[in-house]
Amino acid sequence: MTFDLKSMSRKELEKLLADVKKALLSAQARDRRDARKAAERAAAEFGFSLNELGDEKPSKPTKVKAQKKPAKPSKPKYADPTNPSNTWTGKGRQPNWYRDAVEKGIDPSTMEI
Repeated sequence: MTFDLKSMSRKELEKLLADVKKALLSAQARDRRDARKAAERAAAEFGFSLNELGDEKPSKPTKVKAQKKPAKPSKPKYADPTNPSNTWTGKGRQPNWYRDAVEKGIDPSTMEI
């Protein structure tokens, strides 16, 4: 059965589409019934019903994720000799005041808090 889709009107195409959708749904239902019957026969060969085989997999326990605690700010380790309110923890990028002081020859241990 061939259709000349280009020569069909819009109404004819819509009706054809509706018919195809209806036929597709019935084909899916038929395939589902056939698959279920085949599965029932296969299970019966081993002496089981499909209902008995339904929940064979043990459920995996869900892992409880530990909540991360907020990071505590590090305590300052170094202070600027010219302005003690400027501090640095010794972690991360060196601040300009620290780098400048080391270049001038100031020993880092003298800037420790």
